[in-house]
Amino acid sequence: MSTRFPFTAVVGQQDLQLALLLNAVAPNIGGVLVRGEKGTAKSTAVRALAALLPEVEVVAGCRFSCDPASPDPTCPDGPHTGAAAEARDARMVELPVGASEDRLVGALDIERALAEGVKAFEPGLLAAANRGILYVDEVNLLHDHLVDVLLDAAAMGASYVEREGVSVRHAARFLLVGTMNPEEGELRPQLLDRFGLTVEVAASREPDQRVEVVRRRLAYDDDPAAFAARWADEESAVRRRIVAARELLPKVRLGDGALRQIAATCAAFEVDGMRADIVMARTATALAAWDGRGDVLAEDVRQAALLALPHRRRRNPFDAPGLDEDKLDRTLEESAGDDDDPDPDGPGGGGQPSPEEGPQGGDAGARAGTGEDAEDGEPQPAAGGAGEQAPARAAEPFRTKALTVPGVGAGAAGRRSRARTERGRTTGALRPRGTLTKLHLAATVRAAAPHQRARGRSGPGLVLRRDDLRQAAREGREGNLVLFVVDASGSMAARQRMSAVKGAVLSLLLDAYQRRDKVGLVTFRGTAAEVALPPTSSVDAAAARLESLPTGGRTPLAAGLLKAHDVLRVERLRDPSRRALLVVVTDGRATGGPEPVALAGRAAGLLGAESVASVVVDCESGPVRLGLAGRLAEELGGTAVTLEELRADAIAGLVRDVRGTTSRRAA
Repeated sequence: MSTRFPFTAVVGQQDLQLALLLNAVAPNIGGVLVRGEKGTAKSTAVRALAALLPEVEVVAGCRFSCDPASPDPTCPDGPHTGAAAEARDARMVELPVGASEDRLVGALDIERALAEGVKAFEPGLLAAANRGILYVDEVNLLHDHLVDVLLDAAAMGASYVEREGVSVRHAARFLLVGTMNPEEGELRPQLLDRFGLTVEVAASREPDQRVEVVRRRLAYDDDPAAFAARWADEESAVRRRIVAARELLPKVRLGDGALRQIAATCAAFEVDGMRADIVMARTATALAAWDGRGDVLAEDVRQAALLALPHRRRRNPFDAPGLDEDKLDRTLEESAGDDDDPDPDGPGGGGQPSPEEGPQGGDAGARAGTGEDAEDGEPQPAAGGAGEQAPARAAEPFRTKALTVPGVGAGAAGRRSRARTERGRTTGALRPRGTLTKLHLAATVRAAAPHQRARGRSGPGLVLRRDDLRQAAREGREGNLVLFVVDASGSMAARQRMSAVKGAVLSLLLDAYQRRDKVGLVTFRGTAAEVALPPTSSVDAAAARLESLPTGGRTPLAAGLLKAHDVLRVERLRDPSRRALLVVVTDGRATGGPEPVALAGRAAGLLGAESVASVVVDCESGPVRLGLAGRLAEELGGTAVTLEELRADAIAGLVRDVRGTTSRRAA
């Protein structure tokens, strides 16, 4: 067994270590989500925590780790009356991102069912993690069907398995720990709320601290056992402190004053529901026990808020996590009680009130795009750049309906378009081509049953041959590559349209986030086009690039379409199974260079010939419209929709148009 990097040897991640230790003291806090850039010891710290946890008493031989003091009466391995007990180390079970649902919850033991004719349950990872740690690295990449199972188990403290004639219920109480890099996409809000605490980690910018990180890592790589031995005393001290804090925890007093501060803080930051209040109370109590105190102080409440609230106050994926600490201090001070709280004064505050939340300064969108009276929509140069204007602020995003790629694909799991997947609802059975991956048990048995007498079967087992095996055909949803091609020329800045345009694209980005898509961003203005954001799973990054997008100059529409063609070509080579949806946001104008309109038409025809599913968002405004965006959509073989039609129910017909256009083109 490999020697793990010691928990106490991790450098510069005090908040991360504290959040993990508090969950070790009080597992009912609900786990911790660790967010941060790559290479910041997220996984190292989590894996090292398991070695610090006290041993657990379990029923000997129970695959579900029942507590001998109060065994689960419905345990599949029970009843456990009078069963012997044994002590073992607490387990840390890792859930791979690509795991199947059967691997997570367990399933019928196919081997025994076919060979012996009996129904036997094979436990999954939830059973192994009971009374231990369930760790998910890159939890934001976890498939939706596994997220649903985790949500159910976390809410009920039990796992229910109803499949293939097996009906099993077993306890599944675990400490859920997840790590993620926000650059690779965000987490579903439902699962995000299930994590009790969250911590943001980043690499230190202090040279001395970075030197120490490298020194310790090199020493560990040279001789892991010797390095671990050097930290054995510190590890033992932390382990003893966890045990002492667990013993003190039931005796810690959470006074009404502290409860009032908790309630006032959650109300001030407008978090949804009551889970935040409960988690804060448990965290503050664990903080007091960790410090060896019998009373919860205001400083415990403050620290609990910093750990429990940042991920719960986000209203949409583009909100930056975190808390306004000045506002937090004022709230704690104003809500400090004088009844029975041992420290009613709070942590201070007294600073000047922070500005109201919301837009800062004037309306950047209203200031952008003045001087747009030229016939081709080119504005006069703004101060500070030749024809370039300051970035307009995006209008408020709105709810949209899904744009789907027609047909049935076979891409990565997601929530947008229909696809043949390894996971999803079973739609039938078929003969396997190559390696069998998902057995359709009922169809296999039906195929083998008529031949049992001819094969000389005797006894309960089923005599199978290769030709009897049937693959389960399943259909679910896939995530697509949504490539935005955004016109950032001067004609778009005219009449203050860019704010509305950015709001529309932001709305589509929000929809892409919810549907687990990859997104890319191509912009064009002046004389060329550029890839503002290569295809990525980080919708946050796309929103940030969009917000800072400047406008001005001519409209090289052909360059934008050709750049999109190049991006799609490269992505097809990288990920052939992921289908693309092209969203062109423009008024359809093309200026600059020789024959710009004809060149744009040829570029659009190139994309149309490759059957790329396309939507043109027509940004033209005013009483007189030229209809150029509609003509572009025809050349792309797609459909056009105005900014107004992007909203909610108005887009329902657009999905049908996209499908119909593609079907006609295929015919």
